[in-house]
Amino acid sequence: MADKPPCILCIAITGSVPRKEDNPALPITVAEQIESTHESFEAGASIAHCHVRNDDGTPSSDPEKFARLKDGIEKHCPGMIIQLSTGGRSGAGAERGGMLPLRPDMASLSVGSNNFPTRVYENPPDLVDWLASEMRTHDVKPEIEAFDLSHIFQAKLMHDDGRITATPYVQFVMGVKNAMPVDRAVFDFYLATVKRLFGADAPWCAAGIGRNQIVLNDWAIAAGGHARTGLEDNVRLDKDRLAPSNAALVQRAVALCEKHERPVATPAQARAILGLRTG
Repeated sequence: MADKPPCILCIAITGSVPRKEDNPALPITVAEQIESTHESFEAGASIAHCHVRNDDGTPSSDPEKFARLKDGIEKHCPGMIIQLSTGGRSGAGAERGGMLPLRPDMASLSVGSNNFPTRVYENPPDLVDWLASEMRTHDVKPEIEAFDLSHIFQAKLMHDDGRITATPYVQFVMGVKNAMPVDRAVFDFYLATVKRLFGADAPWCAAGIGRNQIVLNDWAIAAGGHARTGLEDNVRLDKDRLAPSNAALVQRAVALCEKHERPVATPAQARAILGLRTG
């Protein structure tokens, strides 16, 4: 495996949609999230993609909750990359970026709108520009959530004109109902487009929703990219079994790394690959 580049595994621990009723292992409270992230860290994840919830399980953008979660991960998972979500299910307008002054290593950035299962996921240009500006101000690297091909081109435009400073880290999100389905030809074209626009060595990632999580994990790891897993995107191991933990989904991705002879990236390696600060 030494001849192949390390694979960064991202664990999306909670999200905004799944509930305890869907899988009792879903971490909702900050304490549950810290414990679940620590288990995932020990299993091989080097990025924690984080949302927070209210006590009743509904989505939140509360910076205080994000601060406690960030502090707990830093304490229990030394060196792990903390990526906070600016997603639109948890708030509106500037509320979506209220946690960026906490200076996480990374934050998600959706650069365009698209359909979601029951609504439009709105990312108007002025909000995207403000979020990107806040990320520059606080030295937060954006992860570009590409729900559509146009989002990759928008990331290129934003990089060219300075709204995104470092080489964009693009994540292909496939399998959201009413958005981009899981299609191998599209995946291959996304990858070719990223390499053409940002260079052959530009790091990239992929995420699949529901039963397609394992499909996208396999495609990305085999193609030299990085992989996202976790209960945010998928609460099951298969149609008959719920995932017992976030760590179990990480372990499944680790097995795919072994299958494709990719070493699992350590947090230090992941920071170097993504050009992140180390202190």
